[in-house]
Amino acid sequence: MNRRRFLRTAGLIPALTLLPLGRNGWAARLPEGGGKRLVVIFLRGAVDGLNVVVPYHESAYYDARPTIAIPDRGEGALLSLDGRFGLHPALAPLLPLWKDRQLAFVHACGSPDPTRSHFDAQDYMESGTPGRKSTTDGWMNRLLAALGGHGSSARAVSFGPTLPRIFEGKLTVSNIAVGKQMAKPMAIDRPPISAAFDRMYRGDDAVSVAYREGQAARRRLVAMLEQDMAQSNNNAPSALGFAGIAEQAGRVLARDPRIRLAFLAVGGWDTHVNQGAASGQLANHLRALGEGLAMLARALGAGFADTSVVVMSEFGRTVRENGNGGTDHGHGNVMWVAGGNVRGGTIYGEWPGLAAENLYEGRDLPVTTDFRDVLSTVLTRHFGLPAADLASVFPGFSPSQKPGGRLA
Repeated sequence: MNRRRFLRTAGLIPALTLLPLGRNGWAARLPEGGGKRLVVIFLRGAVDGLNVVVPYHESAYYDARPTIAIPDRGEGALLSLDGRFGLHPALAPLLPLWKDRQLAFVHACGSPDPTRSHFDAQDYMESGTPGRKSTTDGWMNRLLAALGGHGSSARAVSFGPTLPRIFEGKLTVSNIAVGKQMAKPMAIDRPPISAAFDRMYRGDDAVSVAYREGQAARRRLVAMLEQDMAQSNNNAPSALGFAGIAEQAGRVLARDPRIRLAFLAVGGWDTHVNQGAASGQLANHLRALGEGLAMLARALGAGFADTSVVVMSEFGRTVRENGNGGTDHGHGNVMWVAGGNVRGGTIYGEWPGLAAENLYEGRDLPVTTDFRDVLSTVLTRHFGLPAADLASVFPGFSPSQKPGGRLA
């Protein structure tokens, strides 16, 4: 059995080109260079978009949510965006981006697939092929190939303990844990195991060279993160929260312009019970998210001007609150797009209203804009991706450009 086959059989790599750097880190051999950058943040668990960007102009919203609606005045009032929609008050750190027209929202947006399964919905949004379970790779891996395929150098990193579905595929990415898990030793960090792998991959063949370069890439990323943590001392946000993780990620991206694609996932959005309104469970998560996004923008510094940040979630929540003070699995949601090249300060999309006759299956905000339309607009305008390459990123999909060319 050859070395590459052994690594696949042992479950150490999900594709031919992945390198055996342990559960917490994978690295890639990719061209050098800089340019435009995309950061995708996935809110796992289905965030309640109606309490993120609140349609406070509709009485139906308040009728459906007697205990969890965000008030439009008084204590805990929302932050008005355009006279029709308002931002959850916990997201106040993002108002400067909105006012600087570097933040936009696309409402009634999501996957056209009707599933209410977290697993299936996340899989479809990460594969970029809703309703199709046979897709083996993720759309960000295909984007990585497209960027390298027409002359752009490309490099990618996932900040988290495991390689996400969105990055699975033929090309490899750097995958590194952040927060307290960042410095946790992996199996390959143990001297006997590391020495064994070094002996196995000491040759001049492509796999051996890739292994050594991958090890060097991981050491470089970990060293940068450790240095940042040391410099921050006691003033750094908790590494357990998204704010600290986002700041760490932003510093790494700012220092390494070769990284073109990045991904972070944030959990805890499945609010079936005691969701809360201006305060409570959802508010606490949104506060950490807002602080984290603001820190990410600051950490990127001048690089934020060449960065597009997309925030997405697998589906929304029911319009009507349930008997437990929460919301159940829904359909349409809100996508966020931020960055220096975004034409922000606007709520995009076709808003259907919350009247009973306009709801999906009589209970949910419908999807009037496919999430791939938003991503296609960003990839076309931000990266200049040609139509042929866009078709390879989202196979079988024809963009309708519903958010309009103004988004990016």
